[in-house]
Amino acid sequence: MPTLYLYILDTLSDWEAGHALGELHSGRYLKDPSLKYDVVLCGKSLDTITTMGGLKLTPGITIENIRAKKGDLLLLPGADTWLDPAHASIINMVDTLLEQEMVVAAICGATLGLANAGLLDNRPHTSNDPEVLKMFCPGYKGEQFYRTEPTVTDGNLITASGLAPVEFACSIFRKLDVMNPATLDAWYGLFTLRKPEFFYALMASLPSQ
Repeated sequence: MPTLYLYILDTLSDWEAGHALGELHSGRYLKDPSLKYDVVLCGKSLDTITTMGGLKLTPGITIENIRAKKGDLLLLPGADTWLDPAHASIINMVDTLLEQEMVVAAICGATLGLANAGLLDNRPHTSNDPEVLKMFCPGYKGEQFYRTEPTVTDGNLITASGLAPVEFACSIFRKLDVMNPATLDAWYGLFTLRKPEFFYALMASLPSQ
């Protein structure tokens, strides 16, 4: 079973990881539902955190115990606390995890953490806005690589605007190659255009239909 490592930190934006978590863990629309992802909460410590929505979450492991393998995912959700030096340890692991063929997906505030550490200086990426990165990340030098798109995939690194949780999940599914193309197209259409024909197309795309 592949693993989805969700890094949790105070003020975590509950909704930004929701679509990816729901589909990867349930397996309901995956090519092979038996390969649904095991979700592991990880943190800088084992201390309980409080999400923006008030949920209390406790890590199952610390980040030192992440065991990366090809096909695994590290999901870095948005939060207001990413520029706290306490999170430097997970940011510093990103390059190594990418080298180990793990997919790393960062959205909203998590992209500020990456930018602040210089990890977006030399690769295509996106965030909430380039001016936001320059405002909050004084050392950021990657403006020429900034793409004004909801999500950007560069190798095994996915970055996304906080306004694009559906597109973020879609990019994750596409990179992990866990859905058939027709399923992914119908899923995306359903959650963006909200028309019933996409639901029927989604059901028809599944092997059991």
